[in-house]
Amino acid sequence: MAFDLIAFRQHFPEFSEANIQVYSDASITFWAGIGDLRLNTYRWGDLLTHGLELFVAHHVSLAAAEQQAALVGNVAGQAVNLKNNKSVGDVSVGIDNQAIIKEGAGNYNLTLYGRDFFELARIVGAGGDLV
Repeated sequence: MAFDLIAFRQHFPEFSEANIQVYSDASITFWAGIGDLRLNTYRWGDLLTHGLELFVAHHVSLAAAEQQAALVGNVAGQAVNLKNNKSVGDVSVGIDNQAIIKEGAGNYNLTLYGRDFFELARIVGAGGDLV
């Protein structure tokens, strides 16, 4: 399948060329190539373009977060998870992530795009293609 970078940027304007320093053409097309290899055209059918775009958005978002972490001196590639609470001194804030976490979605839970992709993959029956 030929990935349409212009259409992707139109469908997901947060990845527009205005943000090209963070979301480069190279990163987007790299992840599109990986997604093209991983998504079964026969299973995905008419949902392939949407699924591939969600897959790309998820991975490009994670890559950008890693890039930003490295810029402020954090270790890129460090394992992260969804934090549900934080305390500073006497102040504590908690967030209930259970409403958004998809059972079995693994790292796809880390972005909205990943959660949407995972849900769509379950619908099309991709199952084992996700791991």
